[in-house]
Amino acid sequence: MYDVTDHVGRVESVWDDVVEGLPLVGLLASLELRSLRSHDIADVVLEAPVPRPGKIIGAPANYYEHIHEMPDSATIREWGAFLKAPTSVTGPGSTVQLPYSDVRTDYEGELAVVIGRGGRNIAAEHALDHVLGYTCLLDITVRSTEDRSTRKSFDTFTPLGPWIVTSDELRDPGELELTLSVNGQLRQSTSTSTMIFGVEELIAYMSSVMTLERGDVIATGTPAGVGPIANGDRIDLSITGIGTLSVSVSDADAIPYLTRPGPKAGLYTD
Repeated sequence: MYDVTDHVGRVESVWDDVVEGLPLVGLLASLELRSLRSHDIADVVLEAPVPRPGKIIGAPANYYEHIHEMPDSATIREWGAFLKAPTSVTGPGSTVQLPYSDVRTDYEGELAVVIGRGGRNIAAEHALDHVLGYTCLLDITVRSTEDRSTRKSFDTFTPLGPWIVTSDELRDPGELELTLSVNGQLRQSTSTSTMIFGVEELIAYMSSVMTLERGDVIATGTPAGVGPIANGDRIDLSITGIGTLSVSVSDADAIPYLTRPGPKAGLYTD
């Protein structure tokens, strides 16, 4: 890991420039890395590459193979998009906190798109011009009866990382291999080429509903193989060209579902 602070300033002050994309990317590409301060990657703590996105926009049922695991056959075409709370974001090496001791909570491994240049009604053929880059995302989900945005918005429910690979380095998001393992056992494996809506279509569709802003994150959907997680589990999500996002799972603060505040809805167990 190379420290470029002396050249670009602190992250808090340059983030707007970072997500604007190419000017800063060009500066970084011109640096002689071997002349900079460096650290072994094992000696640093990585935080979420987008610590507080303005919006996290999810794409439900965006792989046909995943639809067979769901209680109905609707796809993203029927469901549309959903939102997750920005406060659900956490970084690589963090711990997913299970909220309930008696309700199933699932992993969902996904490719995430980070918007670099905002816009409204973006045409699909120009969509990739608005992308800063890509990262790995875990869409953790409680299987209860609440709305999607509730079941997916608990703190720690959106691990991101381990870093953003900029779009000049990863030019085709539609040809990536995604795998997810729990405790070393393979649970999900797919190619992003099998998404129902590709990245371009997702950006075009979502920007027709809401203005996309720099730093927004789009979760592109999960493939088949979704399953439950439990205390002590380790989740490893890998995407070719990006890297591996690893987190652990804890139930240290979990409570019985029906003791929570709010409406006492039933359980959704599918």
